[in-house]
Amino acid sequence: MKQANAEIVREYGPFDGIEGVHGVTFDGRQVWFASDGQLNALDPASGETVRTIKVSADGGTAFDGKHLFQIADRRINKIDPATGRVLHTIPAPGDGGDSGMAWAEGTLWVGQYRDRKIHQIDPETGKVLRTLESNRFVTGVTWVDGALWHGTWEGEESEIRRIDLANGEVLESLALPAGVGVSGLEADGGERFYCGGGNSSKVRAVRRPK
Repeated sequence: MKQANAEIVREYGPFDGIEGVHGVTFDGRQVWFASDGQLNALDPASGETVRTIKVSADGGTAFDGKHLFQIADRRINKIDPATGRVLHTIPAPGDGGDSGMAWAEGTLWVGQYRDRKIHQIDPETGKVLRTLESNRFVTGVTWVDGALWHGTWEGEESEIRRIDLANGEVLESLALPAGVGVSGLEADGGERFYCGGGNSSKVRAVRRPK
């Protein structure tokens, strides 16, 4: 397993009126992050929050190229980002214990925080297609360049991990500084991960290894 320290290249926030950052996703231009009762669109260049959508948002966030998906208690809502309208709802696999979420190749990947699992699910029905096990609490989940990464946050320790799709084995790990947590996680397709900072009310950009 490759191990390294995470390089934080930029911090955004803390954001006024936002106590906790949950899910994080990227639509190609803006970083969307979930906070209690709303989705927030962050311009990563200026660091300004440019828009909010009032919607239940207490877990992971994903983007399929057109729609946002948001964990809300025991369900996952499909949202039109143009209008903020909920278009479709499916049950969340963890029945309220769900954490991060990512979109990849037509399916959703949903983290189970305390169960230490990641489920691949059908975005139309919520049916679980496969399950990977982790040995740490699972927070954010993201896909980039055919690889699955997830965040961990246990005690004062957080990591960003790349795992083997066949067996969940950790292939690569980036350790965050002590006391810096990762709630949501998203890759921008380039050289950055965007990491939710939980109750710090921050979003952090971390360099992605080549």
